[in-house]
Amino acid sequence: MKALLDRYLATRIVTSTALVLSVLIALTIFFAFVDALRDYGQENFGLYQLGRYVLLAQPRKIYEIFPVATLIGTLLGLSSLAVNSELVAMRAAGVSVWQLIGSAMRVGLVFAILAAALGEFVVPITENKAQIGRAHALSRGVVQQRTGLWLRDGPSFVSIGEVLPDLTLLRVNIYSFQDDIRLKVQTSAERAEFSAAEGWKLLKVRETHIENNGITARKMHALPWSTTVTKDLVGVFAVQPEQLSLQHLSNYIEHLERNGQSTERYRLVYWQKLLMPIAVVVMVLMATPFALGHTRGGGVSRRVFAGVMLGLAFVVVTRIFGHFGLLYGLPPFFGAALPILLFLSGALVLLRRSIG
Repeated sequence: MKALLDRYLATRIVTSTALVLSVLIALTIFFAFVDALRDYGQENFGLYQLGRYVLLAQPRKIYEIFPVATLIGTLLGLSSLAVNSELVAMRAAGVSVWQLIGSAMRVGLVFAILAAALGEFVVPITENKAQIGRAHALSRGVVQQRTGLWLRDGPSFVSIGEVLPDLTLLRVNIYSFQDDIRLKVQTSAERAEFSAAEGWKLLKVRETHIENNGITARKMHALPWSTTVTKDLVGVFAVQPEQLSLQHLSNYIEHLERNGQSTERYRLVYWQKLLMPIAVVVMVLMATPFALGHTRGGGVSRRVFAGVMLGLAFVVVTRIFGHFGLLYGLPPFFGAALPILLFLSGALVLLRRSIG
């Protein structure tokens, strides 16, 4: 009996959530397509590149809207049972409210595992392919390999090991050639920084000159870098925290700390990703009072509207807490956890009133 009930409730909730996800995905594809149209026709960014970019960017969008989809999907699934008086029949057959809640929460745990797997294994790969494919189509003369970026700068070739979030360049190597294709100067810098007043500046530099009569080298703390490489060109290769897995985020936070870079944004994303499965379960719990409190049906449209508003509120509150936390120096953990705790408290209060 219990297993049959679990399967039945799971089928209704999963079906409704899949329907909600399909509608939301269609909307995100439309808006992503419209947003990417501004690059259409530039360089090599044609219809194929546009479509590929939009499709590869969808897993991240799905990951971001997944809690909202589970909230609305669970609400629709349970409300349909209430409308058809199936919840009344279940209660009359001796099924308690807590059993119904337990069945819904088991589905929520499955959703949580799916969300964690999507964010950890799928999003980092597809988002990286989307951004690199778009950058390659829009930027001529740029090649990304395992060793970093390679660009042509007039008669010189530039190798960049990594682009930090503030567009600081790490492990910069510049190879300047003569007209007879002989290497003339090789310049290595630990990093390169950009300022509006001075432009690019190489830091901790070693410059090697190769002449017919020998090789000379010198070290400098700083050296101005006159180049055609722009911030916009390298900006498309900057690492974005949302496209990294938890393990890569942890490693990158340590990397930024060693290089004296701010880590608050990355720590916030790290905690948001880590707490995402909990947020999904909380959203499923939030949906249950709306259906279980009205087991005789009626007012479905109001419940669905309330679910949509709660989902939007969750997105807004999550972003507000995150941004305000970074702005006012709050620990990133609180910025990620407080919205979830707020909605968990609200879900428990509503649940107590609905079954009280």
